[in-house]
Amino acid sequence: MASQLPRRIIKETQRLLADPVPGISANPDESNARYFHVMIAGPDDSPFAGGVFKLELFLPEEYPMAAPKVRFMTKIYHPNIDKLGRICLDILKDKWSPALQIRTVLLSIQALLSAPNPEDPLATDVAEQWKTNEAEAIKTAKQWTLSYAQA
Repeated sequence: MASQLPRRIIKETQRLLADPVPGISANPDESNARYFHVMIAGPDDSPFAGGVFKLELFLPEEYPMAAPKVRFMTKIYHPNIDKLGRICLDILKDKWSPALQIRTVLLSIQALLSAPNPEDPLATDVAEQWKTNEAEAIKTAKQWTLSYAQA
């Protein structure tokens, strides 16, 4: 199985396992080494602090020429993440570059948790609340983190 993987994916996977990003774990699936089970701890300085969010990351055949497919499996109240867990992040769309790696993507998602951007929303209702009543939006995000993202 692993022998059919491009060398780049093997190297990136080895690095992720040997030198994990603080607050993030990414483990390849036993049956499909292009599919990763990801856990991201909510950053301390964010409404998601104390939560552990489960994501799935898949490397398409075209990787690294095409961006990985990533989505949240854990329910989250965030203007840039919709109800299906899809993530609005430029490097996962038009700003993707083959120079980027799985680790860069995961760090960017972790940073997005620290800095929600209601000006480029995927969940428009959440973004609207974030813009009109940020305190209430943060309170809801904290409640959802307690309800859905406890390890």
